[in-house]
Amino acid sequence: MIRTRIMATGACVPEQIITNDDLSKIVDTSDEWISQRTGIRERRISAGENTSALAIGTAKQVIERAEISPEDVDLIIVASVTPDYGTPSLACMVQKELGMVNAVAFDVVAACSGFMFALSIADKYIKTGVYRNAVVIGAETLSKIVNWEDRTTCVLFGDGAGGAYVEASEEGGIIAEELGSKGELCDILTEGHTACDNAFNDESGDHDPKYYIYMDGRAVFKFAIKKVVESTRNVLAKADVDMEDIAYVIPHQANARIIDVVAHKLKMDDSKFYKNMEHYGNTSSASVPMALNELNEKGLIQRGDKIILTGFGGGMTWGTMLVEW
Repeated sequence: MIRTRIMATGACVPEQIITNDDLSKIVDTSDEWISQRTGIRERRISAGENTSALAIGTAKQVIERAEISPEDVDLIIVASVTPDYGTPSLACMVQKELGMVNAVAFDVVAACSGFMFALSIADKYIKTGVYRNAVVIGAETLSKIVNWEDRTTCVLFGDGAGGAYVEASEEGGIIAEELGSKGELCDILTEGHTACDNAFNDESGDHDPKYYIYMDGRAVFKFAIKKVVESTRNVLAKADVDMEDIAYVIPHQANARIIDVVAHKLKMDDSKFYKNMEHYGNTSSASVPMALNELNEKGLIQRGDKIILTGFGGGMTWGTMLVEW
């Protein structure tokens, strides 16, 4: 059986670190208030780098670690809600900068589940034999869509990118997955609304661009716990794998409390849930691949280990995968 196997990982983050104490100077908050509620103590914030720079940096690292030529890459998929432009896609910008001249390149939008959706798409292309390999990236500069006067959201988010090189393999790889969407909850987490205002429509209604992130925190919290627990159980059942067989769960790094509750409901040891939001905050589609790369760089996973990747985000969307490393 041909599977899609992760062969290399990478990440790229801005150098600028903004701590909770730094935020307390511009908004009514404190390190204690933020860390106790979210587990976040600092985050990387762009000092001018746009999303493409982080995506390009990640892709460069990934192909170097995979020891492949840029010309050998068949497919580039970038997940993001904060691209540089509406068009061109970030994937095309990565392709141009790194000389991946033979690749097909496009972006996907699924918010914090974005990397999971992008990886799933790459998996289908590879399993069906359309392409042999892919570079899959989640990249965000959320700092440009955060309202820095809103203490309920500005403390949560950070900038960064993470990704992986995947290829066809008869060993390891993606074993089972579940993706899902619940559009009826689309208004509990939004960003970037633009009214249809044009030269032939002078009564377009709401002219407020609503550019910044809006989030109903309680509703998102409830949704996240329910779907992460359900989808993790479903994926394990599909593969006939026990929770005891899982080396690590790499969840979306939104909030430490969410992860703690999920671990409790799944009756899994909290130490199996990898967390790094303390240093990066919520980086949306970059969250899961950044954590995966960190786990890989630390040598905490070995070939043959089974890991769970799971994300949830605006839409609302969710995605969970069982991967044999």
